[in-house]
Amino acid sequence: MELHFTKLQGNGNDFILIDEYDCVAIPDDMKAEFAQLYCDRRFGIGGDGVLYLSLSEKSGLRMRLFQPDGSEAEMCGNGIRCFAKYAYDKGYIKGPCNVETPAGIIPVEASYRDDTFSATIKMPEPKFLRKDIPATGDGEYREKIEGFDVYAVNTGVPHAVIFTDALDSVDLMEVGPKIRRHTTFPNGANVNFVQRTGENSLRIRTYERGVEEETLSCGTGATASAAVAHHLGYVGTKVEVETRGGQLTITLDGEAKMEGPAVTVFSGTITF
Repeated sequence: MELHFTKLQGNGNDFILIDEYDCVAIPDDMKAEFAQLYCDRRFGIGGDGVLYLSLSEKSGLRMRLFQPDGSEAEMCGNGIRCFAKYAYDKGYIKGPCNVETPAGIIPVEASYRDDTFSATIKMPEPKFLRKDIPATGDGEYREKIEGFDVYAVNTGVPHAVIFTDALDSVDLMEVGPKIRRHTTFPNGANVNFVQRTGENSLRIRTYERGVEEETLSCGTGATASAAVAHHLGYVGTKVEVETRGGQLTITLDGEAKMEGPAVTVFSGTITF
């Protein structure tokens, strides 16, 4: 048996995509195990997750993401851009489309500018909360954890946001797991350390739940960080967020949008 796959990356956040547009390639009860096996960077293909593309009864296409630990994520900002690039290149979409995810229906606008692919994603509305309880005030979604002021926000995925003036000095692999598993986040959380670099610019580093290490970029994390910064009056409605893997543009003008690139790395075949 042979299985075709495509490897894509969005700002260094990389994914294995399995096309199930015409038929199921990996049975549902094996999708988690497949991700655990093939996301391994030494014994597998390597990736921050496996994207599954299929038709949707609720919208045009459906995206599911299984992470290296076998868990299924609700959404992924960089992942959905990679998903959109593959779908665009295959002719499944021609521009604007809706993608079904566990976090809801996500509108996507995809296009090429010269030879560069870019996608703008309408992200789930940022929800400021703690212990899954909606909050309206600063103190209601801020908590002291491991000595840090941690802000809780959900942008389709639960996030912890911490502001710092010394981003490069943060030992993310030491503190990230502790905050990620704190009781404030019943389902765990991605952990973002954020440094303000300008009037409307931020730089972030992210420890990702499910990957269980620092990734080069996190789209929902960039959105969460910009949303908290805007909520606190640190930035305006258009924010440039620099991740280790590149830049994302977050717009917060009545709705949250994320714009960024996606690149096809290579395609291949797995022989069973």
